[in-house]
Amino acid sequence: MPTLLLRLAAPLQSWGSSSKFEIRTTEKMPTKSGVVGMIAAALGLRRNADLSKLVALTFGVRADREGEDITDFHMAHSEKSSYVTYRHYLSDAVFLAGLEGEEGFLKELEAALQNPRFPLFLGRRSCPPTLPVVIGIRDLPLETALRKEAPLDGDHENLLRVQMETDQPDTGMIQDVPISFDPGRRVYGYRRLREFFVAYELNETEHDAMSELG
Repeated sequence: MPTLLLRLAAPLQSWGSSSKFEIRTTEKMPTKSGVVGMIAAALGLRRNADLSKLVALTFGVRADREGEDITDFHMAHSEKSSYVTYRHYLSDAVFLAGLEGEEGFLKELEAALQNPRFPLFLGRRSCPPTLPVVIGIRDLPLETALRKEAPLDGDHENLLRVQMETDQPDTGMIQDVPISFDPGRRVYGYRRLREFFVAYELNETEHDAMSELG
């Protein structure tokens, strides 16, 4: 099946999978639930929409620049008390994300992401993406597309980390399958993932951290 490739880059990103209450962590790679949420926003879906077609897509991501984990804090106030919340972000990261599925549906998603109904963000509303988000549809299965696509960052590492959904046993598990985004009943299932590295020739050019704002 073909694969829709996306560029996920911004000064800040945050991809939570299990954070609650005062400490909001981020995964080191974009989550399927976060990317599905972004696509749902592009399609104009409401919080109680059926997500089954989006969830059925096979998801994978490659870290072309892993970024730096940074922490921000906020003071929250109520009538009885005040407390500090800690929020983690990935700073200056660039990812190549892929979604494998039926070509007609991928073309629909591609068009929606290029003309979104609701604003797009990378994990949190405070993290809008830099453009372009859509790279295009490749007539390749997901793993091949993630291996063959040229690095998105000129200052990439020699080995690029890849995480992919899998049905193989004895692999890692993450609670990252969005069943419902309804605020009154958020439900997430589990998926298996495997991790490997893809080797590319190292580029020695100097990285400009402000290039994402250009």
